[in-house]
Amino acid sequence: MKQGFVKVAAVTPKVVVADPKENVRRMVEKLHEAEENGAKISVFPELCITGYTCEDLFWQELLLREAKKQLFVFARETEQIDALVFAGLPLMVQGKLYNVAAVISRGQILGLVPKTHIPNYNEFYEVRHFARGMEQPVQVELKPGQTVPIGSHLLFTCKSMPELVVAAEICEDLWVPNPPSISHAQAGANVIVNLSASDETTGKEAYRRELVRGQSARLLAGYIYASAGDGESTQDIVFSGHNLVAENGGILAEAKRFANESIYTELDVKRLEADRRRMSTFEINESDYQKIDFELNLTDTNLTRYVDPTPFVPSSKADRDRRCEEILSIQSMGLKKRLEHTHCESAVIGISGGLDSTLALLVTVRAFDAIGLSRDKILAVTMPGFGTTDRTYENALAMVRCLGATLKEVDIKESVRLHFRDIGQDESVHDITYENGQARERTQILMDLANKSGGMVIGTGDMSELALGWATYNGDHMSMYGVNSSVPKTLVRHLVRYYADTCGEKQLEKVLLDVLDTPVSPELLPPENGKIAQKTEHIVGPYELHDFFLYYVLRFGYSPAKIFRLACIAFAGIYEEDTMKQWLTTFFRRFFAQQFKRSCLPDGPKVGSVAISPRGDLRMPSDAVARIWMDELEIL
Repeated sequence: MKQGFVKVAAVTPKVVVADPKENVRRMVEKLHEAEENGAKISVFPELCITGYTCEDLFWQELLLREAKKQLFVFARETEQIDALVFAGLPLMVQGKLYNVAAVISRGQILGLVPKTHIPNYNEFYEVRHFARGMEQPVQVELKPGQTVPIGSHLLFTCKSMPELVVAAEICEDLWVPNPPSISHAQAGANVIVNLSASDETTGKEAYRRELVRGQSARLLAGYIYASAGDGESTQDIVFSGHNLVAENGGILAEAKRFANESIYTELDVKRLEADRRRMSTFEINESDYQKIDFELNLTDTNLTRYVDPTPFVPSSKADRDRRCEEILSIQSMGLKKRLEHTHCESAVIGISGGLDSTLALLVTVRAFDAIGLSRDKILAVTMPGFGTTDRTYENALAMVRCLGATLKEVDIKESVRLHFRDIGQDESVHDITYENGQARERTQILMDLANKSGGMVIGTGDMSELALGWATYNGDHMSMYGVNSSVPKTLVRHLVRYYADTCGEKQLEKVLLDVLDTPVSPELLPPENGKIAQKTEHIVGPYELHDFFLYYVLRFGYSPAKIFRLACIAFAGIYEEDTMKQWLTTFFRRFFAQQFKRSCLPDGPKVGSVAISPRGDLRMPSDAVARIWMDELEIL
């Protein structure tokens, strides 16, 4: 429960059709199993107290009476259980029979949610037995002295965790053009439960999965789908217990079909709230809903959900390749438009032999090809300095030749020495002035060459560097169009790898693979024994950690403590906790201190949901302080 995590369960007991007593006994067993697994929300299938396939037995008074009796038995079993529980049964109200979800907590029946859309096609004949559920809640007397509301417009709100708001719909309700869950979400519900009895036919599994996934994405909600299992299978229909839990478009847990398998995972309610807070078009209208409070103990939740250590990078090769192709297209088409708009027929890029300048050159080549401009109009400038190594220098030369760009070499050492004499900088003192003097000299050269050729300087810096401020102000920080400005470092690697794998040119592939194998470095300090002496990740920390931190800070606004908790799961066995805390502290310190650099970034194409453009996604004051973030880090 703490930090917004709520353990949930979709539970499928093996029911005995038309035997409420035995079904409740089995449901109680499953409920205690869910309790042992820490579930705070447990959802059982549609009509599970009687069984969904009772057909005309639903007209039998004895069955209905026994179902209600067993509902109270089941409710009593929840008295000592810290959970919100949903169970399905048939219930007579004002002379009509309804298919309802009973909502129970700590022995109390809080409310009843009726099924709204009653199917009567193909194998379904529910209109024969059930009435359409009412929206506006009315009071129904379950027994003398006990009345509860029944209606689809019920919200169940957690007193100890106010951001947790739960609503229910039943099976077919999800499959219609306008599901009740839409209005539930607009009324404030961020967790939707669905009590279902969806039978199996060929291909239905995938469609059902996409329904649940898509609805959770559309509603920015968690979605718990509990479906009937093989105990229901009878006559012409078979049920598989295809349980699903989704969160904002991602499937968190899925049951193996035909196994009556209960599934458990954790919903991140604060993540859902962050998405809704950000989306200004997600409007809340709760005027005709009745809110019902329930209580849960605010305890730590043992996390079992997968935490991806590379949230910017798809895990499967097929998805990763599609993402890379899409990003390269966005980058190159953005640059194409800028070149066409400014009537530029040349581009100037500083080529170091490192990852970022390599990606920028590859993108520029694609843009020139799309416009129909000759690649020799791309001026690739290598500018050896005090820290340039033979490996990066040779890779830069070979890559430019393979791509058919025009190569120009400008050795900056003498001009930098002259500059050092002018400002009184001792060349033997390898301080920040020594480093930045080289970076700014390179930028001056690129800008002037662009003026001379009637072209524009293409920026090479990536989003991870800019988030940390690892760029020289008015040096490599500046360009006329920054093609990599919203590409994180972990993704830069995959983009270059994808280009190497698909270019079809052996020599270019060889060069790109060696670039990928080269340590990340600005090469501003003299080499040691011919090798790179200045390795970025030794100074600011591993980029895979910083990209992880960046994703959760900007995408969801998580606190340092929550990010640290997730990092400990994602990078378990890779980094020590003290190491992760050290680099997380570095991240927040640099992220706040370096905003002034990001406030005046050049234009660049947005490629993903996280970006740092001061004109769009990150409108952050340059002088904000990081005190409360650093204070939380101190107590980790």
